Amino acid sequence: MSLLSEISRIHDGQGNPAALIGEFRRTPVLIPLSGDNLMTTESDGIRWIFAFSDEENLSRFLTHRGISSDDAPDHVTAVGARLLDVVIPAIGSPAGVALNAGSELGMLFPPMTGIVPDAVAVDRADTTGGAA
Repeated sequence: MSLLSEISRIHDGQGNPAALIGEFRRTPVLIPLSGDNLMTTESDGIRWIFAFSDEENLSRFLTHRGISSDDAPDHVTAVGARLLDVVIPAIGSPAGVALNAGSELGMLFPPMTGIVPDAVAVDRADTTGGAA
């Protein structure tokens, strides 16, 4: 099943979160750049990396932000697993992925166990048995 199909099923209340995460991990996504950095936003102490399943969703997002196609920033492509397992731990603070932000098929992948490595998950248990 495709990533967008899995997201649609989740939105319809019939999806499988593990299948969604697996599909995201296998799927190449587009990540717009802001200068030399990935385009992000921060909300409630979490840094969200913007990622898009295709050019159409990326273009719609940029247009919504008042960025014309002539001024569109460069973007990089990476599979979701690279974002979750490599990029997010390198950020050094809580971070997740906002996929297709602003669209009907938007989805958040928060910094939680089972999504990002346990070492950077905000809900992981610390060595004393309490929440980190």
